Amino acid sequence: MTIKVALAGAGAFGIKHLDGIKNIDGVEVVSLISRDLAKTQEVADKYGIKHVTTDLADSLAIKEVDAVILCTPTQMHASQSIACLEAGKHVQVEIPLCDILSEGQAVVNLQKQTGLVAMCGHTRRFNPSHQYVHKKIKAGEFNIQQMDVQTYFFRRTNMNALGQPRSWTDHLLWHHAAHTVDLFAYQAGSPIVKANAIQGPIHKDLGIAMDMSIQLKAANGAICTLSLSFNNDGPLGTFFRYIGDTATYIARYDDLVNGKEEKIDVSQVDVSMNGIELQDREFFAAIREGREPNASVAQVLPCYQVLHDLEQQLV
Repeated sequence: MTIKVALAGAGAFGIKHLDGIKNIDGVEVVSLISRDLAKTQEVADKYGIKHVTTDLADSLAIKEVDAVILCTPTQMHASQSIACLEAGKHVQVEIPLCDILSEGQAVVNLQKQTGLVAMCGHTRRFNPSHQYVHKKIKAGEFNIQQMDVQTYFFRRTNMNALGQPRSWTDHLLWHHAAHTVDLFAYQAGSPIVKANAIQGPIHKDLGIAMDMSIQLKAANGAICTLSLSFNNDGPLGTFFRYIGDTATYIARYDDLVNGKEEKIDVSQVDVSMNGIELQDREFFAAIREGREPNASVAQVLPCYQVLHDLEQQLV
């Protein structure tokens, strides 16, 4: 059976998913949804996608569509996930699941009612670098004492990852911190029991804090220090230092080195070196096998509870 997919959001991240799906057998993107019809058609032509629209409802009305991948603005994630589930479609929504906790809880509640696969794009669970560390932890060979994480971008204007103007405003807490908050609890194998946050000045045009510092503690005693900035004029991205009882690892997306910057081969960790592709593979495998995926909306909801609690500290 070929899984027929609709993809919403033909921007930088939507294209990453389209590139990943090209490598997965038995999956076909049959509908593409985005705001600008001409640009959406251009992307659809490149990837051989037959149906193009600016309205998600048009794609949800297509009977052959089995599943939807949402790469849309943060503020739309929860409501669009609910629309997909109500239409009887499996859904994978890009991170974050929500920027209001009650909306994320509503998605989880509806998923439980429908039994459909609903997954959130917490890519760090799937990057080969982080998978390598996870397997060491599961084997009892490594235990996290501290994670030191830097999430740095240079984004003083409202641009996306391709340097194009954005129709919405990104957020350090609800989007970028979500990756680390979820990953820390996942890798520690222990829930977060203490969380502190402070933020820098609010940007006069964007209306958001451009710098933030977060501290986390898990029930098992592991700690995490997370620094986030949209002001950093240097290498972009998130860099994770795992300090453990037997080793130190530094993960940069799909790559991994030890504490002395010696490269660790992670090419055999999974069937691909592309974290987005591996995330998509998990989504489609869960649909085929009728099971809960890794990074299901239910599994990641505790992360959003922590973000909600942190937001109260920043008011």
